[in-house]
Amino acid sequence: MNREMVSAHLQDAVSIPVAFIGLGRIASLLENDPLREKPATHAGAVHAHPGCHIVGGYDRDESRRAAFEKRWNAPVYTDSTSLLATEPGIVVIATHPDSHGRFLEQAKAAGVPVAICEKPVAPTYRRARRLVSLERDGGFRVVVNHERRFSRDYQLAQRGLAAGEFGTLQGVHGRLYFGGAARHDRVLLHDGTHLIDAIHFLTGDRIVLTRKAGRYRSARGTVYLHGHFAGQPVPVVIEVGSGRRYLHFETVLSGSDGEVRVGNGIFEWKLGRPSPFYEQYRSLIDSNRFPPAPSGYFSGMISEAVRLYQNDTARSRSSLADGLAAMRVIRDAGRLW
Repeated sequence: MNREMVSAHLQDAVSIPVAFIGLGRIASLLENDPLREKPATHAGAVHAHPGCHIVGGYDRDESRRAAFEKRWNAPVYTDSTSLLATEPGIVVIATHPDSHGRFLEQAKAAGVPVAICEKPVAPTYRRARRLVSLERDGGFRVVVNHERRFSRDYQLAQRGLAAGEFGTLQGVHGRLYFGGAARHDRVLLHDGTHLIDAIHFLTGDRIVLTRKAGRYRSARGTVYLHGHFAGQPVPVVIEVGSGRRYLHFETVLSGSDGEVRVGNGIFEWKLGRPSPFYEQYRSLIDSNRFPPAPSGYFSGMISEAVRLYQNDTARSRSSLADGLAAMRVIRDAGRLW
């Protein structure tokens, strides 16, 4: 055994083995996107983390197994049982939402202490609610991939709001456009779950929907979901629109003394100052506050999983209960007339 092999063997002996169930875009393939911040996938984040190594991966698709094996120089398996028999410390579940519950249960039964699970945690609120019990005994913790919780720009905005830098919160507006053809209800389930959870994270509160305007199960126009927070009388609007030839994802938090806009490629931190346009008025003036770069959203997520692995009494900062809270809003959106 040469020196390089000995070094790799010693590193694996002290690092956490991480297994992958599902080897598609978010697990591995998007690492090849030249424009995305790196790491851009779960596998990229594990590979870059000094305390982890990839122990193997499973996917039903042969081409994805081959690509994963080549890209990460890791063994691949044709069934999840054989993969979990390698006794990983962390398992990443990046499959279709229909199978999240089955693989979470399988990982817990195999004795895996920590799982990272893609969003939404389940395709329906009822199925998501059943999964929350997996964490109740404390022996199994889950990090749901609501990645904004681990992104430095969102964390900066959250701290600013909590510290009162924008005064008292007066309103929140979330906006999501995802191209021109997707139905609003499906966009809200698959990408709006990020938006809902980001609002919950930023405000430390939960959205209660009261009404909607627009055709929710349509792929045309725009639907508006109106509500307020459970713990404070602050209005919330979630806007989901189609017919746009671009992706747009942002949250605007408006306070008595300023506002912050944060989203995909968006960060604006504005405070009320004496207006340069109108005498005896105040205007929102850009404070030139810039978020740390890179945002570290995938790196932060694997670091959270490592923290949970190393501390068996720690609670996940993006738990199944947090994922369920987002699913509750989506369920309620479907019930509104």
